[in-house]
Amino acid sequence: MTYSFRPRGVCSQEMRVEIDEQGVIQNLQVLGGCSGNLQGIAALVKGMKAQEAIERLKGIRCGFKETSCPDQLARNLEKALEKRA
Repeated sequence: MTYSFRPRGVCSQEMRVEIDEQGVIQNLQVLGGCSGNLQGIAALVKGMKAQEAIERLKGIRCGFKETSCPDQLARNLEKALEKRA
């Protein structure tokens, strides 16, 4: 299933993540933000269990911001997994 969300407090404007029945991330697309970094994150999380991505990315900050694109991905992956339950 594909989940779309709007990150808050970061440069990216929308994230779309596809999670399969086993909870594995199949695809991540990010609109806006730091293109190269976000393409790298998308490549790294592809094939990773969503729960592992949450554990690795949650709490990462961007400069003086309270959050970051990886943190926003983790927070919204948590919400997506809750919806699946």
